[in-house]
Amino acid sequence: MTKIAMNIIALAGSESHPGNFALILEEQNGFRRLPIVIGPFEAQAIAVSLEKMQPNRPLTHDLFKNTLDAAGIVLTEVIISDLVEGTFHATLIGKKPDDAPLEIDARSSDAIAMAVRFGCPIFTTEAILQKAGIILDSPSKAFTNKRGKLSDYSLEELERLLEQVLAKEDYESASKIRDAIAKKQKDD
Repeated sequence: MTKIAMNIIALAGSESHPGNFALILEEQNGFRRLPIVIGPFEAQAIAVSLEKMQPNRPLTHDLFKNTLDAAGIVLTEVIISDLVEGTFHATLIGKKPDDAPLEIDARSSDAIAMAVRFGCPIFTTEAILQKAGIILDSPSKAFTNKRGKLSDYSLEELERLLEQVLAKEDYESASKIRDAIAKKQKDD
């Protein structure tokens, strides 16, 4: 199974499923997106962590992370591994304290909420992208930034990102990245 790295690029109210949210993942080195409809509680759990908010008391996913941390378990990646009757299935991949592998079946929204908390990568498969992915019409729409601000990237990361968007002939994004590189070089 070839894993395809995905980035979270959007979390917004779902127009097709009122009361729910659309979580949009984008292929890290391509133009495909994977929309996943999730409930409001799961959306809140992901948004709280993405925005680095600190609730007064731990939310369920924070409690689970704290429990795994206390047990010495490290989450290393999340894989959206299957699509059955319109429902995404995911697997949490990690290591136990003795370095033994750990795999836990999870709902995709819960798995992504945990990935955000652990700062680990999110993957899917070619089969999932073939079944449920969306290919963008315009390469310029494919430029996204996992961290939110170009200023959050190191100079080396900006240079790699510039190479990627130039390979996609996304000159509008390349211009923004060049500006960020110039500013970072000036500040250093």
